[in-house]
Amino acid sequence: MNFLKELKECKNNFIKRENIFFLIIIIIIFSLDRVSKQNIINNFNDKTYYINDYVNLDLIWNIGIGFGFFSTDSYFYYNFVTLIIAFVILILLFIFCKSEIIDKIIYTIIIGGALGNFYDRVFYNAVPDFIDLHYNNFHWFTFNVADIFITIGIIILIIRSFSVKN
Repeated sequence: MNFLKELKECKNNFIKRENIFFLIIIIIIFSLDRVSKQNIINNFNDKTYYINDYVNLDLIWNIGIGFGFFSTDSYFYYNFVTLIIAFVILILLFIFCKSEIIDKIIYTIIIGGALGNFYDRVFYNAVPDFIDLHYNNFHWFTFNVADIFITIGIIILIIRSFSVKN
């Protein structure tokens, strides 16, 4: 019962004036991700675009989670993972509501990226990844703009967890 009370309080506090700034940042991150993906999807013609010796653009449709992990052709498994991701985003939004300003910044970055990839999972049944970092024959996992924000947010969250003494 206490959880339901906190959830209702979070819902009421979500649109508070102090949170509007963070909601705008989430929308900006989501929009940057959408614009970058739409440009790649609309202008890509099945070849790799060479940028320099370390970066290529190469469209890959990722049906797994981060960096293609847990990819499968199973419709049930894909939808189950998508449902779990939706649940994690809702938990992050709840934690966001209960957090201090510095932590809200971190969760804003993660949520903005997560919503971008979640959108693709729902509307494309895959996430378009297109940034290919490489050195000679070694290629890192192909990723997208949302992945950059999620990764930055998680790294900051980990660093912050080591610096906070609570």
